[in-house]
Amino acid sequence: MDEFRGERRETEQGGRKVFTEPGRVIVVDPGGQSFIRHNEVDRFRFGARDIRTQQVGAETRTIVVRPDGSQIITVNGRDGQLVRRIRRDPRGREIIIIDNSYRGPGAAAAGFYVDLPPPVIRIPRDRYIVEAETASPDLIYETMMAPPVERIPQRYTLDQIRYSASVRQLMPSIDLDTINFETGSWEIPPDQAAKLQAIADGLNRVISQNPRAVFLIEGHTDAVGSDVDNLSLSDRRAESAAELLTQQFQVPAENLTSQGYGEQYLKIDTQGPERQNRRVTIRNIEPLLNGGSRPPPPPPGTAPPRR
Repeated sequence: MDEFRGERRETEQGGRKVFTEPGRVIVVDPGGQSFIRHNEVDRFRFGARDIRTQQVGAETRTIVVRPDGSQIITVNGRDGQLVRRIRRDPRGREIIIIDNSYRGPGAAAAGFYVDLPPPVIRIPRDRYIVEAETASPDLIYETMMAPPVERIPQRYTLDQIRYSASVRQLMPSIDLDTINFETGSWEIPPDQAAKLQAIADGLNRVISQNPRAVFLIEGHTDAVGSDVDNLSLSDRRAESAAELLTQQFQVPAENLTSQGYGEQYLKIDTQGPERQNRRVTIRNIEPLLNGGSRPPPPPPGTAPPRR
């Protein structure tokens, strides 16, 4: 982190503190809420045949062309915020995987944060937060396919899901406790990487059935270090896991998204160094993006692209 810390720049924009470092922007609101953002397009470059960028009005479209002719189209707004993610097959048929536009009543005033009461958990706690190290492949798959723990009242945007814990908590999660990072590191050692096979198998199985499935990989740190450092570190941990799942286990990159949360959600309540707090978790957020409704069937013959 020393290198990134040395290149970090702090500015103030509209009462917010904004920290910019290579590959990341960290925003701290006056009320103390903070979040981190990075451009996920870099993850799609692996195995790409061609990459091109188009400017269409205020939107920037990055088109990643794969060896089989399929395309992943990422549309970003003027501020770099993700607007849509689309998969186009070699025949030109399209699937919108993520629509990050605000919807519904009051959409114009909608923000990133959604305040919901904590969900009532009616399933066993070890089925709500599943420990990957001791879970069977069938349990991992079942958790990835599990419905929300409560009725979902509306569709949520990706940003609302990323930045609102009360929304994410509507979906069960898998704690990838087979991976515990060293202090200050986001590297996944080869011996731990191999333990992600069951996770990758479950992801690929779900995506083969529902090409619109979206999984959020969440990065975490322990409480040692500054809040800004930990946000950056946790975000890089989540991205490392997403990259590994694609590059080593062929999980389609477009069905994954990642987000760091720093030390906000400690697994072990301690302010000291704790290996179990340096972790990543994963959950299926497609029901949140679609308001709990069953996704429409994909076009005939559509399947997630293989590399």
